[in-house]
Amino acid sequence: MAPMKLYGPTMSWNVTRCVAALEEAGAEYEIVPINFGTGEHKSPEHLARNPFGQVPALQDGDLYVFESRAICKYACRKNKPELLKEGDLKEGAMVDVWLEVEAHQYTPALRPILFEVLIKPMLGGTCDQKVVEENLEKLKKVLEIYEARLSKCKYLAGDFISLADINHVSVTLCLFATPHASVLDAYPHVKAWWTGLMERPSVHKVAALMKPSA
Repeated sequence: MAPMKLYGPTMSWNVTRCVAALEEAGAEYEIVPINFGTGEHKSPEHLARNPFGQVPALQDGDLYVFESRAICKYACRKNKPELLKEGDLKEGAMVDVWLEVEAHQYTPALRPILFEVLIKPMLGGTCDQKVVEENLEKLKKVLEIYEARLSKCKYLAGDFISLADINHVSVTLCLFATPHASVLDAYPHVKAWWTGLMERPSVHKVAALMKPSA
């Protein structure tokens, strides 16, 4: 069977969120770049993959899946369902809880920081330090909860790796491309969790993809 196709640029943390899940699940896939500069994301071909004209989009045969977290779940269900613990009601519930926390607490606190520090300068703008500081405070409050959780178990959903952990990889790698990575130093259990994730081959692959080419 032909490998799945993941459409989108690897500079997008939504795209590399999917790469982390595909790698961790051991899926066969290829990345198909989409050129935003030429408006390819709004072309009829891409709108057939993602009607919102955004990235990523995943093609698996005649199936198209869009929205990065849905793609991540699909990759796990197809290739490595144990990453979702769907066969265990309690463990699966904890995976779901921390998937939601990543989507609605962690990444929303981190995204404005990344936009101000990494994206705005690329677009010719100036970083608004007030926005950065405000969101660093929000992120610290989230990290306090992570610290408490990770003081009780090795990974977010329990003592097992799951998609809940892997979905944090791309945006956290982006944090380490800013001057604010040291925010994790105040949370030793969070830092240990992240250090462990950094040793995984899937994370090595994503980190390599996200480095700008010379």
